[in-house]
Amino acid sequence: MENVERYYPSKGRVILHVDMNAFYCSVHEAEQPELYRGKMTAVAGDSEKRRGIVVTSSYPARRKGVRTGMTVNQAQRLCPSLILIKPDFRLYRAYSRAFREILYNYTPLIEATSIDECYMDITGSRQFGTPLEIAEEIQRRIQNELSLPCSIGVAPNKLLAKMASDMKKPSGISVLRIRDLPQTLWSKPCGELFGIGAKTAEKLNRMGIRTIGELARTDEKRLQVSFGVFGVWMKRAANGKDHSEVQSVPEPSKSVGHTTTLPYDVAESAEALRVILNLSDQVARRMRKQHLLAGSVQITIRTPEMKTITRSRTLDIPTEAADDIYREAKALYLRHWGDGKPVRLLGVAAQNLSDKSTAAIQLDLFDYEQQPKKEKLTEIMDKLRDKFGEDALMVAGMLEEDGTKRLKAGRSPGISFHGERSKDQENR
Repeated sequence: MENVERYYPSKGRVILHVDMNAFYCSVHEAEQPELYRGKMTAVAGDSEKRRGIVVTSSYPARRKGVRTGMTVNQAQRLCPSLILIKPDFRLYRAYSRAFREILYNYTPLIEATSIDECYMDITGSRQFGTPLEIAEEIQRRIQNELSLPCSIGVAPNKLLAKMASDMKKPSGISVLRIRDLPQTLWSKPCGELFGIGAKTAEKLNRMGIRTIGELARTDEKRLQVSFGVFGVWMKRAANGKDHSEVQSVPEPSKSVGHTTTLPYDVAESAEALRVILNLSDQVARRMRKQHLLAGSVQITIRTPEMKTITRSRTLDIPTEAADDIYREAKALYLRHWGDGKPVRLLGVAAQNLSDKSTAAIQLDLFDYEQQPKKEKLTEIMDKLRDKFGEDALMVAGMLEEDGTKRLKAGRSPGISFHGERSKDQENR
């Protein structure tokens, strides 16, 4: 811990800026890698009629000169082999929620500035390691769990974190401190300072202020005369000063889920269901710790071809019990997938959550009599597992050696992707 402490300031903050790379194109690549991986693609306003505006483009397409805001005709002249993709904003929102769920494992202080960008204040997150270790782990998890690339900036404030995340794309991590500015930023044009637009940069240029370093050294009153309060802000920004806080909004838990990537393709239902049993148990444990009840259960299946399928069912009675969650997850798996079809990833999620203390549950006579005994037994089991480890008590179905080893080999911490389905997923 002593080694980690020196990476965190006694005064001040540590901020990360997470920027998803070519987000819309990357989402389509994650969904259908066999069609789009490594290809020159663009998400365009009306790809079917070959007109409209390019919303974003993949990095291979960018190397050919394809840029956001171009017309489709312009983009195709630059890149005749460009693959046009119709926007799917439901899918983008689902992946956006999914990567934010990963971030919430490290700090509650998160500010989403757009569908594909977030600031994180990790000043109080030293239990997860150094700032660079946290950034590396977040980047690795987003890639492994969602198949998405991202760039991350590490800095003492939001402004520099944003500037740092732009320094290495795609999939870069950059650290930017105030003392680094003379070497890293001051030689760059003013227009590259975040917050300064083309017109302001032009006006600064006419004033003889061409670089960020020159802006940093310019007399504040001179800037104030020409730009008002914004002039004061520009000088401070050029010197790396920014006191704005991460404006976090508490995000209520919409789901509690676990996924695991299997070490090899599993085709037998019996094997898959042992994994689903383990996942259901983990989900129920986390719900009970948060005093939550599930109103519905969802399963996630990813095929060896990396197609993701989700199916869910609303429960008659909200529950916190692992056997209830497993029963529904098992039924969903057998109904929508079944024996003989290979899977590479499995996930179980509890959704439509409610606070146990305020939830009204209708029980039949038998359940009414048995429920207090069940809850007491579950509470004792949870305490034993908290004290002696997860393997201290296990459901009989978890004792199958291959299933348990497979889950442990692929177990990943935290919440993973449980989002909305795209239309093509619903039809599969």
